[in-house]
Amino acid sequence: MYTFLLVLIYIAFISLGLPDSLLGSGWPVMHGDFGVPVSFMGIVTMLISGCTIISSLFSNRLTRKLGTRVVTVVSVFLTAGALFGFSFSDRFWMLIVFSIPYGLGAGAIDAALNNYVALHYRSKHMNWLHCFWGVGTIVSPFVMSYALTNSVWNNGYRIVGSIQLGIGLLLLCTLPVWKVNQKTAETRQRSIGFIDTLKIRGVPFLLIGFFAYCAAESTAMGWASTYFVEVKNIAPERAAQYAALFYIGITTGRFVSGFVADALGDRRMIVVGTAILLCGVALLFIPVANSALAIAAFVVIGFGCGPIYPCIIHSTPHNFGVENSGAIIGIQMASAYVGSTFLPPLFGVLGNRIGFSILPAYLLVFVVLMVSMTELMFRTAKR
Repeated sequence: MYTFLLVLIYIAFISLGLPDSLLGSGWPVMHGDFGVPVSFMGIVTMLISGCTIISSLFSNRLTRKLGTRVVTVVSVFLTAGALFGFSFSDRFWMLIVFSIPYGLGAGAIDAALNNYVALHYRSKHMNWLHCFWGVGTIVSPFVMSYALTNSVWNNGYRIVGSIQLGIGLLLLCTLPVWKVNQKTAETRQRSIGFIDTLKIRGVPFLLIGFFAYCAAESTAMGWASTYFVEVKNIAPERAAQYAALFYIGITTGRFVSGFVADALGDRRMIVVGTAILLCGVALLFIPVANSALAIAAFVVIGFGCGPIYPCIIHSTPHNFGVENSGAIIGIQMASAYVGSTFLPPLFGVLGNRIGFSILPAYLLVFVVLMVSMTELMFRTAKR
């Protein structure tokens, strides 16, 4: 039963990853259909992430009241409904409306499941959990590429929405399985306020570092397709496929990390991942017209990103106490989405004015900030 529940959690995280890569893959065509500038993708992603911030901040309270299983199932159905709403949108304002349930559902499930796995499972399971998120993000660009090649982008959202609905029904039918961990560490969680959480030593460093990491990851994730179109002159249909390279890299990185994470520990995994990530960014700096180097760069960047996110989260109960992890991880997710909300749109504005070739320099700034803050966090927590 314990293993079966873990499998269900993995499937739930596929549902979290499925929508994340759809917008970036389809946007080179979508913005033309809606008659808006390419930078308007930032408005949609900003609203989605803004709603995830709200739901993340309230996730600890919701989970304590309803339980992780109920929050998970409701969130999956909420995002499924939003995806179908996107598929029927023929005006830009309709995307804005359906971004609200999309963001609320994504934030709640993200914080709840991350805290649940951090409490009940080992570091390798956290890496493999986020590997399954990557499976969802890999599938979606190919679905969107298929839709753009054979019909319209709307069908890409309908296909993914149908998969999401099926996952929601599976989770609903297996609700009793979640009772296996009902009397473990989750019951020791306490409710602490936002200000009191910030007063815990090391937490501000954690939040800044997580903010910076997610700013870099989300920018690479959301603008990869546009980078190939604008900088490498690749056709939108092919660029949608190339956008999956980042997700392939990050998913592979998390799969491989799962085999060594318990042996190396969360802190070392973060350092190793950052080193690989910087190598990928360095490849993007090389000014060649051929797209092959850029293709390799996004794979390497994704591979380096692989262990960073899950290992930062998994280290939270160890660094700050089991009783505080629910509240801290909720705020952690909120800080992550602040980075996802404001920094990719900022890159869109800068890309329009300066050129999308500034992507590697933009990523480098936040990678350096991330590794500096996470190291300060580990050192402070150790003291």
